[in-house]
Amino acid sequence: MRSLLPAILAMAAVVLASNILVQFLLGDWLTWGALTYPVAFLVTDVTNRIHGVAAARKVVLAGFVIGVACSLVAAGMDKTTLRIAAGSGAAFLVAQLLDVSVFDRLRFRDWWQAPFLSSLVGSVVDTVLFFTIAFAAFLPPDANTGWTSEPVPLLGTGPILPLWMSLAVADWSVKMALAVLALVPYRGIVRKILSRPAEN
Repeated sequence: MRSLLPAILAMAAVVLASNILVQFLLGDWLTWGALTYPVAFLVTDVTNRIHGVAAARKVVLAGFVIGVACSLVAAGMDKTTLRIAAGSGAAFLVAQLLDVSVFDRLRFRDWWQAPFLSSLVGSVVDTVLFFTIAFAAFLPPDANTGWTSEPVPLLGTGPILPLWMSLAVADWSVKMALAVLALVPYRGIVRKILSRPAEN
């Protein structure tokens, strides 16, 4: 378990940062959390490749518990925070555990397929679950942000839909762009670790 500690701490930091930053807009269609959350897929995939599927699941679960506990302490316990925490927690667990399973099934294909395709599947599930639970129209509207009820053109040019839908589309698009970029550090980290001589 000690060998997994860096991955667990990295995962917890990503969860904490993302849970806080998702509450703040970056421009009109994006939250700051969209830039931090995709790192979770990198942590999961590197752990899966180096240590295996069981270790990756441990990192996801331990990082989730630590990150959510820290998020609740840091952000407080108001209604908005609880709703965001519930959406984030459910989406994170389902998406990351799905990522672990998809990666494991694809681990013997070309080096880029397992990390990219598992991140693709996980990102779709994460985005749908999170924005549905945290901001969907059937939930009471947030008096501070209006994210659940304010109708706007989708990404500024499309059909009139609730603002959270534009946020979800932009969020997923950023996740996909970062999933492609993450292939570079993924390849470098995996090569470096696997090239180390085995310890006696």
